[in-house]
Amino acid sequence: MSVSEHGPQAGVAETPQPAMTLTGAPSRAARHQGVEPILSVRDVTRYYPLTSGVIRHTVGHVKAVDGVSFDLFPGETLGIVGESGCGKSTLGRLLVSLEAPTTGSIRFQGQEITNLKGSAMRKLRRDIQIVFQDPYTSLDPRKTVGDIIAEPFKIHPEVVPAGRRRDRVKELLDLVGLNPEHINRYPHEFSGGQRQRIGIARGIALNPKVLVCDEPVSALDVSVQAQVVNLLVKLQHELDLAYVFIAHDLSVVRHISDRVGVMYLGRFMEMGDEEQIYDRSTHPYTQALMSAVPVPDPQARETRELIVLQGDVPSPANPPSGCRFHTRCWRAQPECATTDPELIRRDDGAGGHDSACIFAELFSQAAEEITGADQHG
Repeated sequence: MSVSEHGPQAGVAETPQPAMTLTGAPSRAARHQGVEPILSVRDVTRYYPLTSGVIRHTVGHVKAVDGVSFDLFPGETLGIVGESGCGKSTLGRLLVSLEAPTTGSIRFQGQEITNLKGSAMRKLRRDIQIVFQDPYTSLDPRKTVGDIIAEPFKIHPEVVPAGRRRDRVKELLDLVGLNPEHINRYPHEFSGGQRQRIGIARGIALNPKVLVCDEPVSALDVSVQAQVVNLLVKLQHELDLAYVFIAHDLSVVRHISDRVGVMYLGRFMEMGDEEQIYDRSTHPYTQALMSAVPVPDPQARETRELIVLQGDVPSPANPPSGCRFHTRCWRAQPECATTDPELIRRDDGAGGHDSACIFAELFSQAAEEITGADQHG
């Protein structure tokens, strides 16, 4: 199910599709070998103080992001998945400097960006943009679509001359599959999928190099999600964008991502190429998530193991000692309660990838046991 050249027209409901079928993902992670990362994150944390009493005395901290490191390469997509509250959206806000990290380093093209101010920060915002989750609240209902998309040009007037901005907005509408003649319409005149296209047009208006997509399809009907994901793939190829794609839908993440990071309680539990994570996962938390991914093959559904996690996610204000997943892990050993494992390269039976489990080599399972015989469904 691929998006047509002009896509759905404004004011007309997008055509329902029978299933989530996506066009091809970007080329896999091999393309960034030997290339300098465009974004480097090292040991980043984001703590929120917990206060008590009249004088608001600090009694602890919520550790939303608690020691995250990764590289993002030009033109690739890094998918970030995890349960609600794992810190993935907070991490996205840190990457676009909507929030400042408590500690750690974020470098864009080799430049430290965590302490930028004034004109330096405005310049950075041209290169790193964000698409928000909810297309219904992220667009100002009092402004026309043309004004919404043109708003970045007022902050960065050097990007497009004032006399050409209306034409540029029409070009952007056409680029995301909307009718340029509907430039004067308001957000309420568009469907949810069309509103998200408007948000994407606003996100690419300044020709960024990195686009953070914070659950961009989770608020949309399943029949529309694939159209928006196809659009993002198309724009990535045409504009040479790098994506950080945050989502909880593992099927969507698989189809768009080159690499995938699995977060739990503010940290990455596992990270690797898409095939490694989905077909050769070594961390029990990842395996539990993958066991719930729908697959089209009835025989695979009957033979694979469904892993149901017990208990609730611990509080990020007081994460467990040792491995923070051990309180819910059906394979936990006594060492897991005392040893805090690093996210390092561990054997997966085919070259290895990064996993934060001290028993990763023992827990590595074949693809058919976890995902249902290599189904990409």
